[in-house]
Formats: sequence, C-alpha cells, structure tokens
Amino acid sequence: MDKVLNIGIAGFGMSGQIFHGPFIDNDKRFNLKKVYERTTTKSKEKYNYVEVVRSIEELFTDDIDIVVISTPNNTHYDYAKKALLAGKNVIVEKPFSITTSEGRELIDIANKNNLMLAVYQNRRFDGDFMTVKSIAESGKLGELLDYECRYERFAPNKNKKVWKEENILGTGSLYDLGVHIIDQAYSIFGKPSEIYCQLRNQKEESSVVDNFTVHMIYNNGFRATLYSSFMAKEKFPHYALYGRKGAFVKYGMDMQEERLVSGMKPSDCVLGKDIEENYGKINYTDENGNDIIEKVETIVGDYGKFYDNIYNHIINGEELYIKPDEALDVLSIIEACIESDKKGCRIKL
Repeated sequence: MDKVLNIGIAGFGMSGQIFHGPFIDNDKRFNLKKVYERTTTKSKEKYNYVEVVRSIEELFTDDIDIVVISTPNNTHYDYAKKALLAGKNVIVEKPFSITTSEGRELIDIANKNNLMLAVYQNRRFDGDFMTVKSIAESGKLGELLDYECRYERFAPNKNKKVWKEENILGTGSLYDLGVHIIDQAYSIFGKPSEIYCQLRNQKEESSVVDNFTVHMIYNNGFRATLYSSFMAKEKFPHYALYGRKGAFVKYGMDMQEERLVSGMKPSDCVLGKDIEENYGKINYTDENGNDIIEKVETIVGDYGKFYDNIYNHIINGEELYIKPDEALDVLSIIEACIESDKKGCRIKL
C-alpha cells in the first residue's frame, strides 16, 4: 500500500478550491488534513473530514508532510519561509515570491534543510501548451523564428478580489497571468538574452497593470512575444509558432479551469480534452518538398500530473518537473519587464 502524505493548505480561495483541493482529494496517496482559513469554513463545507485552523502555524504540526501556500501573492514568501523553517515540504502558488532575492532565499533554505520547494505552474499541463511544445520540438517547422502567445479575455470591470486591485508590487496581470505564459515560453525556449516590455492600465476604476506586451529576445534572432489584455472582445489565436518551413496556429484556451469551476471532477475523463473546433492547424513543407496542411488534435491536458510528480519526488526521488531555479528565472524575467517598461528600452539578462 502506498504511503499517504498529509497536506495542509494555507488559504482556500479560488486556487485552493479549484486547483489544489480537488486534486488532493482525488488522489488517495494524499490526505487533506488541515486548511488555514482566517474567518471562513469553506474547506470544511466541501470536505467534511478537514480540520480548519485559524493560524498558519497550526499547519506546521508533526503530522503534516506538505504545506501548500495558496494565499495572496504578497504573502507567499513569508508563509513559505515559515513553513520551510518549520521543516515542511512546500508547494507555493506562482509567483513563489515577488522578488528574485526573496526567491533565492527560499531556495537556499529548502536546499540547506533537504526539503522540497515546488512552484505551482500548472499551465505547463495545459493541453494546448503541451501541443505547441510538441510541435516546436518536432522539427516540422524547421528553424524557429517567432512564437506568439495571447492570453486574452473580455473583463472590463474592476476585479472583485480586492488584493488583486491594490497597486502594490506583486499585483496586476504581469504577476498573475504573465507568470504563466512567461514560464511556458521559458520552458520551451529557455532564458532569453534580452527583454523589452510595455505595461499598461486600461480598466476604469483600477490602477494596476492589466495589459502587457513582453518580447523575449534570443541571441539567435528568435523572439517570443507574449500579450495579455482584459479588453479583447474578439478572439485571436492563443498560440502561433513560425519557422522557416511552416507555421502552427491554435485558437481557444485549455478548458480545465473552466470545467473545474463548473464543478467537474479531476476524475472525469473529459476534463482535459479540447473541443475539435479549437484544434490547431499546421502548414509546412515536408522533406520531399510537399506542402502539408493538417489539423492537429490537442494533447489532453492534465493538472493532476503536478501532484503525481510531487508524490513521486518525495517518495521515490523523482526529479521535480518544475524546478525552483526555473521559477527563479521567470521572476528575473518579470523584474526585467518592469525595468524595461520604466526605462523604455531593452534590458539584458
């Protein structure tokens, strides 16, 4: 029988309710034992076996193997540090800290104490992203020239989550959505040599960044362009990849989040499946000089792979799929984005 790992979650907002709780509950190798909620009992209402605690320190008891930090961004560093110093393995929501100096400190504490520090970059397990990654690695497009990712929606009104609208370091769409799509590009193409970025605020009654364009520039001439807006009423391609031999274009977003919010369970075989009308299209010239145009079925997404990797890392020594040093590189790119926007020029990394 597999060893069962006890988990405590700090925070039970959307992330705790949608991305962590259901997957922990669905995997019998984990036991969701405690949840830290300051005033509510939402976790107890959803999972009647859970113990609700009122202080973060109550998650650090001997019977907890892993602490999940799922609280507002500006608390991630403090809570993760406390958990690590208490001897706990830690999963922390992205961004795992606000600055690279804080992130480096957390990594050093984890390494010194032989503890796991895992960053929840679940968008690496989006089916559409895994599909574009497979195309990039297939060689069908020849030498790659440009990559584009657009993370857009139409949500012109102020966010109801108050902490997301506070104009402080760590809020705004660059730290929220940007972390995801920067991490995706980084995981395919590596760390760029330069960054050029423009940050904007477009929503009325809000002062935080809600629109950005990020150019990740590489020494070989390749460029990844990442764009996010809350004012996109029309649909644009979510991904586009261009090479010397062809191109790949993909519309539509991975549907796991939408389906989880609607109540679908992680055990449902439909959860990570794309709809056919959103399948991507590849147009390329093969080795015989033939022009090939094909529909590309989307790889099935699976956020459950994150927790599967966590279990196998702790119990079997499997390498973390998302390494903390990679998350630190992503933070360095975000810091370069902020500096680039402020100075209006390219920033070398």
